[in-house]
Amino acid sequence: MTKYRIEKDSMGEVNVPIEALWGAQTQRAINNFPVSGLTLPRTAIRSLGLIKAALAASNYKLGYLSQDISESIVKAALIVATGNHDNHFPIDIFQTGSGTSSNMNANEVIANLASKILGAKVYPNDHVNMGQSSNDVIPSIIHISATLGIVENLIPSMTHLKDTINIKAETIKDIVKTGRTHLMDAMPVTFAQELSAWSVQIDQNIDRLKESLPRISAIALGGTAVGTGINADIKLAAEVSAWLSENTGINFSSSKNFFEGLSSQDTVVEVSGKIKNYAISINKISNDLRWMNSGPLAGLGEISLPALQPGSSIMPGKVNPVIPESATMAVAQVVGNDTTITVAGQSGNFQLNVMLPVILYNIIQSIQVMSNISLILADKAIKDFTVNKDNIENALARNPILVTALNPLIGYEKGAYIAKKAYQEGRPIIEVAIEETDIGEDELKRLLDPFELTKGGIKS
Repeated sequence: MTKYRIEKDSMGEVNVPIEALWGAQTQRAINNFPVSGLTLPRTAIRSLGLIKAALAASNYKLGYLSQDISESIVKAALIVATGNHDNHFPIDIFQTGSGTSSNMNANEVIANLASKILGAKVYPNDHVNMGQSSNDVIPSIIHISATLGIVENLIPSMTHLKDTINIKAETIKDIVKTGRTHLMDAMPVTFAQELSAWSVQIDQNIDRLKESLPRISAIALGGTAVGTGINADIKLAAEVSAWLSENTGINFSSSKNFFEGLSSQDTVVEVSGKIKNYAISINKISNDLRWMNSGPLAGLGEISLPALQPGSSIMPGKVNPVIPESATMAVAQVVGNDTTITVAGQSGNFQLNVMLPVILYNIIQSIQVMSNISLILADKAIKDFTVNKDNIENALARNPILVTALNPLIGYEKGAYIAKKAYQEGRPIIEVAIEETDIGEDELKRLLDPFELTKGGIKS
């Protein structure tokens, strides 16, 4: 049987589990919001710990906290940041729209830990929450969490995927395959050319995210309740940004306008859209892999992805492209998260957005999912797939679309006739071209050489 202690707040008494580090306000939120079972992600708790440490250190530097209370809060907050007490952050994501419950959860847990460190009472509102409001803390946590995730995880993962693609392209650069448009045979391309599109897609998505970093790393702390900065020293915002920058190695700054920082989540909507853009690129790459791997007999069979697990509970020997499938599901989740963030971003009313917790949860999940799937796609699919050269060469030899290279010499209509005849009779295009044109065989071999055709230009 759970044992309880009595905690008090401005609304009266409430029963709190005796071993819990939280207090009355957290317990009320636990009781009020048994919605989903989804709680603050690890990155959000880390960010809460970092910002409370930064605030305590800054308030001491500015002369508002005593050294002993400040140091106890900093120590407690950093313990929280490292993840030792995540189970003491049990509040559901679907709570009060400002995230006040989660802010007070952090204040109460850190105050409890700080009191034990100090051996004297540290208060959650008067000390841990000094110079703050949930209305500027939670928007700041969203920006800090997103920045940490992008800089420490997402961009490095994207870079690893891009580098893996480039290395793979170099190893198979001279292999020519049938190009496809509309999923139908088209002019030939090399594998290096095909993979170069993937590489550039990722590189451009990295650039998009980097372009947003100055905005997402700007934090609203200092605006307090409505953006005016009531009860906060005007120097606090700069001090906190400097502390965070020094202790994370990432450049954080203060919002240019606190009223915008509290009432709007435009920057997170922007960043979420760019993560969704990257997800769409991953979907394209994953589907290319699935198509090229299809078969092994009745599909394209151009490549063989690494065999990672049995593919069927009933069909022995079946192996499926599980990594690209996982990636496309991750994409679906991120697109859904972006829709949620977009809808939530519309909920800025006057001086506050009131869907902050769900924005926080979804942006963190999108960053985490795309970081992880980028590494998995690189290391378990692209790095070690093998090319089935026989299948590729057989298909390429029968590709009637190669006749396109003869257009400058014989015209489009004559080329279409030759292509259709070659296709209908199942013959190599060069055989039909020898019969239907006055171009010599050696010249046709030169004009229709698949590798030369990948170089573009007019063959004359």
